[in-house]
Amino acid sequence: MQLAAIANEKVTPLQMALRALPPVLFGARHAYAVPLTGSGTEESVQNLTRDDIAHFHAMWFKPNRATLIIVGDTTAAEIKPKLEKFFGAWERGEAPSKDLADVSRPNVPAIYLVDKPGALHSVVIAGTIAPPPDPHNEIALETMNNIFGGTFGGRLNMNLREEKHWSYGAASLLYGARAQRPFIAYASVQADKTADSISEMLNELTGITGAKPIRGDELEKVKQQQILELPGAHETMNSIGNLFSDLLQLGLPLHFYDSYVARVSALTIPELENCAKMLLDPSHMIWMVVADRAQVEESLNALAIGDIIPIEA
Repeated sequence: MQLAAIANEKVTPLQMALRALPPVLFGARHAYAVPLTGSGTEESVQNLTRDDIAHFHAMWFKPNRATLIIVGDTTAAEIKPKLEKFFGAWERGEAPSKDLADVSRPNVPAIYLVDKPGALHSVVIAGTIAPPPDPHNEIALETMNNIFGGTFGGRLNMNLREEKHWSYGAASLLYGARAQRPFIAYASVQADKTADSISEMLNELTGITGAKPIRGDELEKVKQQQILELPGAHETMNSIGNLFSDLLQLGLPLHFYDSYVARVSALTIPELENCAKMLLDPSHMIWMVVADRAQVEESLNALAIGDIIPIEA
């Protein structure tokens, strides 16, 4: 279950939540404070000019800040002269640095409420800030998240969709980014179950390190999924290129997948529980809810999570 696929189905409340969340998590001036929908702001789009685009290109597109990835039936000796022919005149230059300064994780839980009058369903997101990618624990984090909500069979979806039938889909996602990155658990739920869904999400967040510890069969199932999906996920030239692009962008070593199968196979429940304690602590999460405020505010107050803060999308 991929967040982008759901967002592309024009689930407007989800798009509203993904626009409103980053500035709350990172602060308005951080490079990662832009809407996760990738659509900018109304003001920025309206004021955009051709000169702005040309200036952006001249400022950021530098060969010494770029990496070229080539996948195919060729060799360095064969391809290098062609690259020099087409790119040899590309001039080096300095580019600005983005503000990727560390920010503190949320430490005062609150519910940020985007009012959507008449909404028949609500979008609920629990969000926090995850650490930057680290080759030493990235696989453990991925595996823990797959058990919690990163796959269709994850606990969130099994609870809210398969057992409660309150949601068409619920999941969790650890965003890819070079610095600190968003982690979100989300669900689109029927409006009259908004507060109940948050309660269930809280139960799952705390349960994985408490009353509902990770089971051996859960871990083995996810291990097999992660290992067996590798060939199909990386069988085309395009997918191999994307794999290396992801590793480079995230600052992970290019040999990351050489030992992937062995490292997944060796994972233990205590390793994943340590990841869960670090990432899934509700005391370091904020909640973003897009719903009909008149219908849900009283029940949200009753949850006693924290202040309810109205916010614009």
